[in-house]
Amino acid sequence: MQAMKETIEYENPLLSLKIWQVTRDRHGGVGWHYHPECELLLVQEGSLNVDLSDETYEMFAGDVVILGNSQLHRDHSGGGFLSYIVLQFDLNTYFDQSTIPYLQYFNETKVPLSAMNYIFRDNPEARREAAECIRQIHKEALNKDSGYELAVNMLIKKLLLILIRNDSRGLLADQDRVERIRLKPVLDFVEAGINDRITVEDACRLANMSYYYFVKFFKKIMGLSFTEYVNFRKIKRAEQLLLTRDMSVSEVGETIGMANMAHFYKMFKRYNGCSPKEFQRKMLAWGRG
Repeated sequence: MQAMKETIEYENPLLSLKIWQVTRDRHGGVGWHYHPECELLLVQEGSLNVDLSDETYEMFAGDVVILGNSQLHRDHSGGGFLSYIVLQFDLNTYFDQSTIPYLQYFNETKVPLSAMNYIFRDNPEARREAAECIRQIHKEALNKDSGYELAVNMLIKKLLLILIRNDSRGLLADQDRVERIRLKPVLDFVEAGINDRITVEDACRLANMSYYYFVKFFKKIMGLSFTEYVNFRKIKRAEQLLLTRDMSVSEVGETIGMANMAHFYKMFKRYNGCSPKEFQRKMLAWGRG
């Protein structure tokens, strides 16, 4: 099967998501594809089949399906009128300092997010709540009333909370629970020292693990390497500074402990697809709009 990597273009640079409504009145669908963002589908009218590599979901009005990070999938309808909403978003960007420990619940190292669809199948109330969240996000994105970014952020977090609170099988909350607790001091250390130089060796000593064991352990639990995690958190801090402080790009880089501008630009572009200055310009232009 030939699959395409889909590039998601976010309409609002402040929100790492895309949401839209699809309508069809005849047979059609989207071929095999994948993307780094997770995806939720809500059927409003008609029926839709969603294929994964190892299973198929037959959806009708009111049904919700969640697909994980880079999960191969396609959808197709057999005819008749169909209306459904597609919500795609980057999970990482919706976790801040206070909620970052919960990011580990969704790292998919053991359980793909699609495994959580049993909740929407078996729990009508959870399905109804998730469907209402998706409808509200779609409405907020369409109307763009003042503060809608805050509303969308809260609704995304509510969707994640619905999964955690209704996970009766413990697929999210109980996987590697003890191991996650062992990493909490390390995560707190990263947040406290985000403006300093943070090394793997420092984290190893804090976790009381050997270098090689810690590197493998962190990647297994968090789904990304320690260095990748530190860089990600530093770039998130850089974004805040670029939008809230009157600082040059070099000053921002120095403040977050990335004084090497080439490295700072490289990391920033990896996570944002543009340079710090371009990011700042887009943000300001959006704010004026």
